[in-house]
Amino acid sequence: MKQNIGTLNALIRITLGFTVLAWSIARLSRRPYKQSHLVYAMLGGMKIAEGFTRFCPLTYAYDKSQEKSKADEQPYLTTYNPS
Repeated sequence: MKQNIGTLNALIRITLGFTVLAWSIARLSRRPYKQSHLVYAMLGGMKIAEGFTRFCPLTYAYDKSQEKSKADEQPYLTTYNPS
């Protein structure tokens, strides 16, 4: 797994991930029956993991699709017939 995000980006992801996780846990303690807060907690945890590992699967997928689209582009070969 190759790192594909920078240090500043990783720190921002860790900070925002902990913020979302803390917010969702606080909401879950008041309303444990709300499933949406559990989803927010999982998303916050995912952002924390992305920050620690410095690997983002969405960035990886985007980079791979860009490489594929560049490989698919072929220069147009036009022939010039002067007659």
